[in-house]
Amino acid sequence: MSRYDQLIAVLDYGMGNLHSVSKALERVAPKAKVIITQDQNEIIDADRLVFPGVGGMKDCMSNLKSLGFDKLIIEAITEKPVLGICLGMQALLQSSEENNGIDCLGVFQGNAKFFGHKIKNETSERLKVPHMGWNQVHQAVDHPMWYAIDQNAHFYFVHSYFAANSSIKTIIGNTDYSINFASALAIRNLFAVQFHPEKSHSAGLQLLENFIRWDGS
Repeated sequence: MSRYDQLIAVLDYGMGNLHSVSKALERVAPKAKVIITQDQNEIIDADRLVFPGVGGMKDCMSNLKSLGFDKLIIEAITEKPVLGICLGMQALLQSSEENNGIDCLGVFQGNAKFFGHKIKNETSERLKVPHMGWNQVHQAVDHPMWYAIDQNAHFYFVHSYFAANSSIKTIIGNTDYSINFASALAIRNLFAVQFHPEKSHSAGLQLLENFIRWDGS
């Protein structure tokens, strides 16, 4: 008999704080086996897949393609619950403005757009880019991944690009930072967030725990 009740694969494509994600998952799912992997067979066999990411989109897409993960992620989305985090969420869009335009995986409609260097808040104070630190997420749609998380709970963000022109049907959460942008997207058994749940204390851990329990419906 297996010593764990499910296998959770954290996708290793050379970008992202993989160990902090892995440790957070182990904390909320002590009976699961969490692996950081580049092995396609392990990813295929996993019950759940986490697609994290930190850094530039050019390197992200280059690494995904070189490892064959671009196609593997698309296949995984049809078969099991998948969680995209930060750059992982942006890579699921159609394109990014970064480096004069980069094609992404195209799972979600919309593109990753640069905040700009002159954005301001409602009192005309200049806002820093990247958007870094705590901000609220408004739950736009009732979803199992929001279970036991307060409306407008704070999560931790680090990003210079945001999901723009996303289909209203896939927007699950919104955040304000000079503009109102999509901070959570979902379609079928795919849930993706711009923030870092592994750095977001109790609300982030609850989201990861919800992912462990979510059946993708």
